Amino acid sequence: MRLSRLISAFLLSSALLLGSCTGYQKLLKSTNVNEKYEAAIKYYDKGDFFRAGTLLEELIPLLKGRPEAEKAQFYFANTNYKQRNYVLAAYYFKQFVDTYPNSPQVEEAQFLRARSLYRDSPTYELDQTNTVTALETIQDFLNNYPTSQFRADAEGMSQELQKKLENKAFTSAKLYYALRYNQAAVTALGNFNVQYPGSAYAEQADYLRLAAQYAWARESIESKQKERFTEAVNIYQHFVDTYPQSKSLRAAQDMYDDSRAEIKRLDALPTEATGTAAN
Repeated sequence: MRLSRLISAFLLSSALLLGSCTGYQKLLKSTNVNEKYEAAIKYYDKGDFFRAGTLLEELIPLLKGRPEAEKAQFYFANTNYKQRNYVLAAYYFKQFVDTYPNSPQVEEAQFLRARSLYRDSPTYELDQTNTVTALETIQDFLNNYPTSQFRADAEGMSQELQKKLENKAFTSAKLYYALRYNQAAVTALGNFNVQYPGSAYAEQADYLRLAAQYAWARESIESKQKERFTEAVNIYQHFVDTYPQSKSLRAAQDMYDDSRAEIKRLDALPTEATGTAAN
C-alpha cells in the first residue's frame, strides 16, 4: 500500500512537471507578445530566473516603443545577475542605463552593474584587471550618487577590492625577494609602502626591503657596494624609527652593523681598487 502511494505521488509530480514544461515550451513557440510578457513576469516573481530570462530576451526587441520595454530590460539584466552570469549582467545593466537614462531604476541599475563587476573580480593571486574596472565603476557610482541607499554596500565592496589589490601587490613584491631578484624587490617593496602606507603588511614590507637591499649590496661588484650598503643603512634607520618595537629589529640591526662595517672597509681601500666599471 505504501509503495503504491509513493508510485502515485511520483506519477502525479511527473505529470505536473511535464505539464509545466509543456506550457513553457508552448510559450517559447508562441507569437503572442502579451502572453509571453505576463508569463515572464510571473516566472521572475517566482524566482525562476532562467525561464524568465529566456522569455525576456526574446521579448525585448518586440517590446520597443511599449511601456513594458523598460521593465523587461531591467528584469532581463537582473535575471543574469541572479544566475551569476556577472559579465552579462554588467553589460545588460549598462545597456539599460544607456537606453533609459531617466528611468527611476537607473540608480539601482548602476549599483547592480557595479556589484556584478565586483562579483566577477578574481581571487588576488590572478590578474586584477577586472578588479580595477570594478573599483572604477564603484567609485563612479559613489561620485554620482553620494546619498544613495546603496552607498554603504558600495563602500564595503570598494574596501574589499582595494584590500585584494593590496594583497596582490604585496604578494608580487615579496615574490621578487623570494626569487632573489633583489633589485626588483627593493623597488617593488618601496612602491608598495608608498601606495599602501597604512597596510598591515607595511612593517614586513619595510623589513624585506632592507633585507633585499642588503643582499643586493652583498652580491654587487666592489665599485657599487658602498653606494648600496649606504642605502641599506638609510633603509634601516627608517625602519627602526618607524618600528622601534619590531620583532625583526635584531636581524635588522645585524644587517645595519655589517653594512656599516663594509662601508668602513671600502673607505679604507685604495681609490683605484674601487674604480672598476659599474655593474
